[in-house]
Amino acid sequence: MIAHPGENRRRDWQGFSPAQLVSVSFLLLILAGTALLLLPISRSGPESPEFTTALFTATSATCLTGLTVVDTATYWSHFGQVVIMLLIQVGGLGIMTLATVVSFVLAGQMGVKGRLRAAAEQRGRNLGEIRTIIFGTIGFSLATELVIAIVLTFRFASGYGYGFLPAVWEGTFHAISAFNNAGFGLRSDNLMPYVNDAGIILPIAAGIVIGGLGFPVLLELRARWRSKVKHPPSLTLIFTLTGTAILLLVGTVGFALMEWTNALRDLTPLSALQAAFFHSVSSRTAGFNSVDLTELRPSSLMLTDFLMFIGGGSGGTAGGVKVTTAAVLVAVLIAEVRGDEQLLVTGRRIPSRIVRQAMAVFMMAFLVVGVSIMALQLLLPQYDSHQITFETISAFATVGLTTGITPELPDFARIWLVVLMYLGRIGPITVVAALAARTNQRLYSYPVERPFIG
Repeated sequence: MIAHPGENRRRDWQGFSPAQLVSVSFLLLILAGTALLLLPISRSGPESPEFTTALFTATSATCLTGLTVVDTATYWSHFGQVVIMLLIQVGGLGIMTLATVVSFVLAGQMGVKGRLRAAAEQRGRNLGEIRTIIFGTIGFSLATELVIAIVLTFRFASGYGYGFLPAVWEGTFHAISAFNNAGFGLRSDNLMPYVNDAGIILPIAAGIVIGGLGFPVLLELRARWRSKVKHPPSLTLIFTLTGTAILLLVGTVGFALMEWTNALRDLTPLSALQAAFFHSVSSRTAGFNSVDLTELRPSSLMLTDFLMFIGGGSGGTAGGVKVTTAAVLVAVLIAEVRGDEQLLVTGRRIPSRIVRQAMAVFMMAFLVVGVSIMALQLLLPQYDSHQITFETISAFATVGLTTGITPELPDFARIWLVVLMYLGRIGPITVVAALAARTNQRLYSYPVERPFIG
């Protein structure tokens, strides 16, 4: 029997693992965004954009980072800014989620492959819940962005004299950028002019926190709110909410103490606390800044490095190794100190497979960031270690904060950061799964030996 060429291509495409499809899809979106940004219409000036500039910007927008090598407000035209906004939106929702929704609507049903692709993108585990996850994700995302956009539009119009359409544009762009934790702004100095304005800072901070919790947590919160029967919260919900609260508190208090007489010295006490809170919110995943980062003390940069590396919730728009990963590792440490043989949290046992995944994610991130810092420091000796470390973690954790050196970097360093942003977005565990889709289960075991530790 002779197979139809289209059937062969379809079987070849289905031969990809879910993680490989996610990785390839984000890569294709980056390339498509690069092509659009290379168009002369995307540039505000007479010259066409450079390839590395377009590639860096498209990657940063798709991966929800916010690092830029040019001024978004002046370098790109309105068309280019719309392209950036759309890349942020599609990258935030997950291109595989959108593709699965389209295929579901057209076909009327969803196959196992499609459900697995969506599960790989949103870190879902129950295939039967993927349909709810997909439509819940999109509906909640758009509704939240709409509310934030309306609030910001009103504030831009009433407080800063924007006309209706410019206010709508500013509000919509910043709402999408905030909820998707992208950190792109339409001003050369980002949000620094609004550092005293709670009507701008707090809605954006709310969007960052909500988007950074992760869609599984948001959907569980919605389900618990609607349900009359209250089941015990999942460990994902407990870890994410508790970890987020702790990191926000530590970040706010730590930044305020370190910068009260420095970067925050010209602000009123209330505005200084607001700026410290916003920095704690944004530095974990978003990349907006309301204070001048070039003025920060080394201790503040180190605190920001820590917050960026941890990141936000799993299965959402946040970057970093994720709060749940850090929480599992902390739980492992506590269990070892107590001498517990099993990892128990709130009366539930965390399986060893999850512990190994958390360790793999953390170690891979640590190795990628560590090797990148050493390599870039060796190749760029004109910058100090604080700057190199900050930019590297910011890129890999898809945060987007910068000490100001990114626009000055040569092309090879920009490409390096592009790779880091891509790896940080698709996730270390997805990279592992894309390279080795199968898990080998041995039918036999080897003798046990316990090497010395410590």
